[in-house]
Amino acid sequence: MSNLIVDIGNTAVKASWSDMMTLGKTFRYQGEKVQEFILSLTTKEKPDVMVISSVYTISGRDAELFKGECGKLLILDSEHTDILKEKGLPEYLSYDRAASILAARYLFKGKGCSVVDFGTTLTVDFTDKEGKYLGGNISLGCRTRFKAINRYSRALPRLDTPSDTPVIGDSFNTSITSGVVSGIMFEIEGYLGVYPDNIVVFTGGDANYFAKRIKTSIFVVCNLVLMGLALIADEYLRNEN
Repeated sequence: MSNLIVDIGNTAVKASWSDMMTLGKTFRYQGEKVQEFILSLTTKEKPDVMVISSVYTISGRDAELFKGECGKLLILDSEHTDILKEKGLPEYLSYDRAASILAARYLFKGKGCSVVDFGTTLTVDFTDKEGKYLGGNISLGCRTRFKAINRYSRALPRLDTPSDTPVIGDSFNTSITSGVVSGIMFEIEGYLGVYPDNIVVFTGGDANYFAKRIKTSIFVVCNLVLMGLALIADEYLRNEN
């Protein structure tokens, strides 16, 4: 596969080799040595295009280092918003959200989409059937909510996402787990009612967990962000050639 795509998120880094929209094996890294992780992926093969999407700004020093590892380098961060403008997306969008929107546009062409990403944050973004971006919201993700309850209410325990929990809590612990899980369910169901005719796409680490709990017909595309970045990489390669 010719291109390498890297998504540096809030808590983890995901990467994959790609050929057009086809993804290879997905690599995941959680730690502080992000530069070393990325370089480890290019030791045996140099990509034609390396796309690095990041929630923080990539330093000039790192960019120069990555340039030596590929044919062409494309940095997508808050300092590089040209592609957002080209795609008709607002410059305040993070590139992981933008990539999800672009992938949904491609997969469900001619359909309005409601894209829900269950990660460190919970993001919901909407497009119409022409692919026009209608806006979106950000709130705390599932695991982040559990951490916040413990951090800001010291008397309450740090719990994790349960395999199952009642809609209404019937014990001390389930009052917390139900509050988080049911709260997110009610939140999502409310959002989906705003554009009821839209295709609904779930992505992110907790996508399958919540997909099993919702009655609305949905699509789960776990690697939607990487697919969108793969599209950007392919288009960039074709335009540069």
